[in-house]
Amino acid sequence: MTENQNSIETNKYRCTEPDRMIEIIAGELHLRPVQVKNTIELLDDESTVPFIARYRKEVTGKLDEEQIRLIQSHINYLRNLENRKQTVLKTIDEQEKLTDELRRRICRSLKMQEVEDLYLPYKPKRKTRGTVAKAKGLELLAMLIREQQTTEGTPEEHAESFIDEDKGVTTAAEALQGARDIVAEMISENADIRQIVREFSYHRGQLVSEAKDEKVRSPFEMYYEYKEAVKQIRPHRILAMNRGEKEGMLRVSIDLEKDRLIKLLNDRIITNHLSVFIDHLEESVLDSYERLISPSIEREIRNEATEKAEHHAIKIFAENLRNLLLQASIKNKRIMGIDPGFRTGCKVAVIDETGKYIEGATIYPHPPQKDRQGARRTIVDLANKHFVDIVAIGNGTASRETEQLVAELIQEKLPDLVYAIVSEAGASVYSASPLAKEEFPDLEASMRGNISIARRLLDPLSELVKIDPKAIGVGLYQHDVNQRNLSEALDTVVESVVNFVGVDLNTASWALLKYVSGLNSRLAKNITAYRDEHGQFKNRKQLHDVKGMGPKAFEQCAGFLRIPESDNLFDNTAIHPESYPAAQKLLQELNLEIELVRTKGGLIRERSHEKKQSLTDLANSIAVGVPTLEDIIDNLEKPGRDPRADMPKPILRRDVMKMEDLREGMLLKGTVRNVVDFGAFVDIGVKQDGLVHRSEMGKRVMSPMEVVSVGDIIEVKVLKVDSERGRIALSMNLN
Repeated sequence: MTENQNSIETNKYRCTEPDRMIEIIAGELHLRPVQVKNTIELLDDESTVPFIARYRKEVTGKLDEEQIRLIQSHINYLRNLENRKQTVLKTIDEQEKLTDELRRRICRSLKMQEVEDLYLPYKPKRKTRGTVAKAKGLELLAMLIREQQTTEGTPEEHAESFIDEDKGVTTAAEALQGARDIVAEMISENADIRQIVREFSYHRGQLVSEAKDEKVRSPFEMYYEYKEAVKQIRPHRILAMNRGEKEGMLRVSIDLEKDRLIKLLNDRIITNHLSVFIDHLEESVLDSYERLISPSIEREIRNEATEKAEHHAIKIFAENLRNLLLQASIKNKRIMGIDPGFRTGCKVAVIDETGKYIEGATIYPHPPQKDRQGARRTIVDLANKHFVDIVAIGNGTASRETEQLVAELIQEKLPDLVYAIVSEAGASVYSASPLAKEEFPDLEASMRGNISIARRLLDPLSELVKIDPKAIGVGLYQHDVNQRNLSEALDTVVESVVNFVGVDLNTASWALLKYVSGLNSRLAKNITAYRDEHGQFKNRKQLHDVKGMGPKAFEQCAGFLRIPESDNLFDNTAIHPESYPAAQKLLQELNLEIELVRTKGGLIRERSHEKKQSLTDLANSIAVGVPTLEDIIDNLEKPGRDPRADMPKPILRRDVMKMEDLREGMLLKGTVRNVVDFGAFVDIGVKQDGLVHRSEMGKRVMSPMEVVSVGDIIEVKVLKVDSERGRIALSMNLN
């Protein structure tokens, strides 16, 4: 088929023009059509979401990343829907069954499920009871039942004419059974009937779970006899039931008032109660519901509920990850990382202010070796030799015992030292990865994890991007959700955070660079290879010399890469190179030298106020939009500013607390480690994180994320300590 014939074929079955898609999206997202249109054009031109959000504000009307991603997902859905509609219309048309009314209904549909329901009667079928009955010549008898026009005689009398031993129909009863099978399938393929069952099941159904064996103890005991309305059940409960079902502990189903639903269906289907086939039609309705419609709709509703629950869980995971990655870095400090352990010992590593590994050792202070004195000497020697400021202790096995050792040394021998407990989730994943081997080819895997622990305190973002986000441990049911969707969502978060913060072009690893807008692993490695060969980048222009760096990639990445050492102040800001002439013109307009601005960025607003120039006037005079001008001024006021500087700093400790020290009513400060649907887990400095249930966060808190985020430092009150089960209940209600 030629390209022209393809175009004619597509136009023949086209339902929704591109402009109509734009109108639909604009209406759903409450945006102006021009904003949606321009954003889609930028996305189609392979611009990244971070680039569009930051550097094309005039074009999009200042849409943020979330709005742009919503437009992206909506247009992808509508385009896929349009393609499916065209395929369905073409298939039905080829069967010579496409009516104007059916075409209108398919074209009006805004949901894929509606299109699939309308397509169902025309879909190629496998062998079914209905198709077998049709092959026996019983379709006409089925139509007599379905059309309800026959009011004389008996069903058996009408069925006798369809007896055909050669086709396997030996009695009138067999003929009627086959006809009912055909009618049952006709009913099940009716889009309106399926919608009635779907809405009734969703709005009136209850999700029910029961134990397969009540005597077996399991984490799912609260669901051994559980029932909740389908439309109200919370996402984490759906995922818990699904897991219990998958592990063979639970039976899960949808329970509803079947008699009431069957009456609804009969009222919709039966139009003539004088028909002699009325009993057979009612039997067909019941069979259609029980055998064909109900199992299908139940699967559909549970799948949809699971998708929503997974979307919710992924959203929580993504938000937690974002807050974790945005934790404040600790600058200009030398850090000793300790990866605690019993039998294999504790691995110790010292890094300098840039994260460079200096020296390491293995100590054995805990059972079975119990070389506590040797461990003390090693820590003291390394701390004094390398002027260590902070000790970062991993929170895994033997963490609290190691914390006790460090706290003792601070009290007795190292009074200027402080320590912090650092999550070591994913450290073992990193230590065995090809990237870790590339970074530390001469170190064993067991020694690499403690370097990662120390670096997580120094610069969480730069270190955590090296680890599969799923391994970082800030999610709920992350192993139960769609892994592809989870990976895409978490990668999006990492990309967003990296570009929000910006990356030092001369110190970033390729693992960090690959998340920069416009870059990928290949280009990121080419950048580090160029750096190794030619030395540090002196300006952004040098990016053009990197192998594989084309105009589009440069446009997308340049503004997110910082060069603090550059002679050009603009290179250490988020000002895009395309705006350098405008930024220079702004300084000329205000009679300011760039060196003066380097140390006194606030002069820009002062001068503009003195000259009584509005932002609009200034923007017009330097030929940029007001949003771009505002960004230029913000960046020149604080060049090189790290947005993470505003985030809460890690809690640094000098002494240790045990679970036995906790008392009900005690007030403590803690760090939020994870936020889930039912509350937040908080590290208060003992072995076990405590739980603040959402009911203890204030009045009518529906989502804990409204109140706290991962990394927040909060004050809590101890409500209850269960030492036997290792559980601590906390409250944010301090009165």
